[in-house]
Amino acid sequence: MNASTAFGATPSHLALPAGEETRVWLAHLDPGAATVDRLVTVLSGEERERASRFHFRRDAMRWIVARATLREILGAYLEMEPAAVAFAYGPKGKPALVAAGRADLQFSVSHSADLAAFAVTVDVPVGVDVERLRGLEDMDQIAARTFSVRECGVLRGLPRDQREAGFFNCWTRKEAYIKALGEGLSYPLDRFSVSLAPGAPARLEVVEDEPTHVETWTMEALPVRAGFAGAVVVGRPRARVRCERWGGVR
Repeated sequence: MNASTAFGATPSHLALPAGEETRVWLAHLDPGAATVDRLVTVLSGEERERASRFHFRRDAMRWIVARATLREILGAYLEMEPAAVAFAYGPKGKPALVAAGRADLQFSVSHSADLAAFAVTVDVPVGVDVERLRGLEDMDQIAARTFSVRECGVLRGLPRDQREAGFFNCWTRKEAYIKALGEGLSYPLDRFSVSLAPGAPARLEVVEDEPTHVETWTMEALPVRAGFAGAVVVGRPRARVRCERWGGVR
């Protein structure tokens, strides 16, 4: 894969990704109460109200950290205070920046359990997804409803001890692609296929509605820690993906 790892302290200013580079930041969502108390201050009133609606405190804290970290990352690229970053949302819910002269900065965010991923690039669509691996009693039924016939066949053919990883490889890669498209779950997931076998390179294999994307878009697996799967999709061919840690992610 193209992604490299270069982990360091949380920066306050970041240079925009140059050329064909896409940057993915991994962040830990359980940093401790003191950090959460600091991060909540950068949220908007609407975001704080949304956090208050979570049933479980841990879920609320993780959402706060993910949202505030997104503001910190984008603020570092835009050279503005995190609290001043403003968002707009497309008809399918895809977020975009409201910033003069920075409509070219594209981003995507995903979080699962205590891990978040933030992808940033310039001029082209980007989508990212991470998921914690977990046993699913109805895995086959979910796959039959959401995966393509090709993907279901590959999943059934995997050794039993690889099927969970294969399922979440497929899920995160498909999610990353539809996020890059900006279509959300309204896009028919069975109309395109991705690789999913553990150890195989991440790639788009078939896209019925946009066949050129197989060659002109880039899909990469993320170097997440054991117990997770992750993927990023960039709307340009052979995009360079650099993955780094934000703060104290494990």
